[in-house]
Amino acid sequence: MFSLLRPALFALDAERAHGLTIDGLAAWAKLGTPFAVPAPGPALRTRVAGLDFASPLGLAAGVDKNGDAIDGWFGLGFGSVEIGTLTPLAQPGNPKPRIFRLVEDEGVINRLGFNNGGIDAALPRARAAKRKGVLGINVGANKDAADRIADYRTGVTKAAPIADYITINISSPNTPGLRDLQFGAELAELLAACTAARGSTPLFLKIAPDLDTAGIDHIARAAIDAKIDALIVSNTTISRLPLRSANASETGGLSGAPLAALARAKLAEARAATGGAIPLISVGGIGSAEEAYARLTGGAALVQLYSALVYRGPGLPRMINAGLAALLKRDGFATLVEARAAKAL
Repeated sequence: MFSLLRPALFALDAERAHGLTIDGLAAWAKLGTPFAVPAPGPALRTRVAGLDFASPLGLAAGVDKNGDAIDGWFGLGFGSVEIGTLTPLAQPGNPKPRIFRLVEDEGVINRLGFNNGGIDAALPRARAAKRKGVLGINVGANKDAADRIADYRTGVTKAAPIADYITINISSPNTPGLRDLQFGAELAELLAACTAARGSTPLFLKIAPDLDTAGIDHIARAAIDAKIDALIVSNTTISRLPLRSANASETGGLSGAPLAALARAKLAEARAATGGAIPLISVGGIGSAEEAYARLTGGAALVQLYSALVYRGPGLPRMINAGLAALLKRDGFATLVEARAAKAL
């Protein structure tokens, strides 16, 4: 079905097509998600930060910023859904156009800028969702915030009673100066404020793929000291890898297939920096079961995807779950936990 719809969707502006997709999933969810994908078998179950995931495959933040179609995403087969980034106040984001398909590269460039309706508008939808999986809420600071750390504290405080986990996003390239929070004393101050506000809700930290080894080491130490529950490695990149598409010169964060090699490298660096002391969630360029399996047996406890959905459609989560189960069977493992333990030796 997606192969028939794709030409029509790709004829639309990328942001318009994205909005129609969200609307369609939200409508499907209101019908009770008929024909929803069955939950994957026990082989894919894993536990991270005290939370039980039926599948290690999650929907990355940025897809459904306002939490409009939470139940629809779970109906596609995701084990977790992360909404946001949500800011304390609603904001329009950057001027349009601001999402660009790189069709020849199966990539996307976006410079959205935390466009969202504000956390107070989204939380009732999160509370009302049936949530057939783990729900994460990703929080950030408003572009014109006088005190960005205070904005994060506000987001964490409001999300904590509702979210299964909260992600602090300090790695978007589309809010000027935001990535500076990854460095120096501000990082420790931010983590201290957020850990004090989260109560018992697990707290994750999302970092950029453009950090060098020293930067990843610094964040790893700070995250471990602050008792952060997981690192999400990583966000979009501002680097420009070899690309063929006409839109390659657009500014913003690059995601999708071109990011895969860099994301693998940063996962390896984060694994070395943390020494297994904190779970890692790998994001970037994951569009197949084989790629997900490589990350999961290469140091990641979970994986997330976003841009691959643009090119491969809503059947992708089910395909990846089925593929992961087949790869485990091929390699003689009964469970993902067993495979990860064996590959870590």
